[in-house]
Amino acid sequence: MSSAAQPIAFLKGHGTENDFVIVPDPDGRLELSRAAVARLCDRRAGIGGDGLLRVVRSAAHPEARAMAAEAEWFMDYRNSDGSVAEMCGNGVRVFARCLERAGLAEAGDLAIATRAGVRKTHLAKSGDVTVCMGKALLPDGPQGDVTVTVGERSWPARNVNMGNPHAVAFVEDLDHAGTLLSMPTVTPAAAYPDGTNVEFVVDRGPRHVALRVHERGSGETRSCGTGACAVMVAAARRDGADPAVDGDPVTYTVDVPGGRLLITERPDGEIEMTGPAVIVAEGTIDSGWLSLR
Repeated sequence: MSSAAQPIAFLKGHGTENDFVIVPDPDGRLELSRAAVARLCDRRAGIGGDGLLRVVRSAAHPEARAMAAEAEWFMDYRNSDGSVAEMCGNGVRVFARCLERAGLAEAGDLAIATRAGVRKTHLAKSGDVTVCMGKALLPDGPQGDVTVTVGERSWPARNVNMGNPHAVAFVEDLDHAGTLLSMPTVTPAAAYPDGTNVEFVVDRGPRHVALRVHERGSGETRSCGTGACAVMVAAARRDGADPAVDGDPVTYTVDVPGGRLLITERPDGEIEMTGPAVIVAEGTIDSGWLSLR
């Protein structure tokens, strides 16, 4: 953590109740250690959140400088345990809303740099934000079909990568996922060398599903944007729909514990996610408290 004694500004926001601590750091001067991020995200002793979004100009961050010509702002996303993550779909929507609130972006189209590449967003006047999430990667062979286990129950699952890894299992009842306090077992482990997010999915109707998710580094969360996209792709393939083959876009409604997302896969493979993004509070962090160990 920086030794500066000045209070540190923060905001709190959520997208379908996937909530984040947001730290504006346009010039990239803060050194947020893993321990500091975990401290901020602690729900009892800190501000509380499923993760942290640091708002940095792409040109000021070594991981984003190559994207600066495409996107002025970089989303430095961390899980609630302080670990670094490649991408967060709900986080991108909240990040875009934060930039709009600060007068750094206007309603309309906005490009945001992430560790998974540049993501294009559209801020609607209605309050919803649409994110172009890129294309899904579905590994073939032994790493494509995996198994998820909770207690004595096991299910076949689909390996889907949305810039970050997912294992999607279709179940009869979402309660079968258990408490999700600990990471479900996923095999073979070689399919996910850096760990994975795990989604448990049930059908609600035609092209309408619901999920629960254990997010890598955060535990069960109320929503996962990339997870909803992975679930939509897995459900579409299970249902025999493939826009790249059929030539028609396909849209699924995905219910998460914290709300509802609309996910569309286009014939070119690009996936769009639409959902709410809300800023609920802002304030300052005591830098002295944050530096305590």
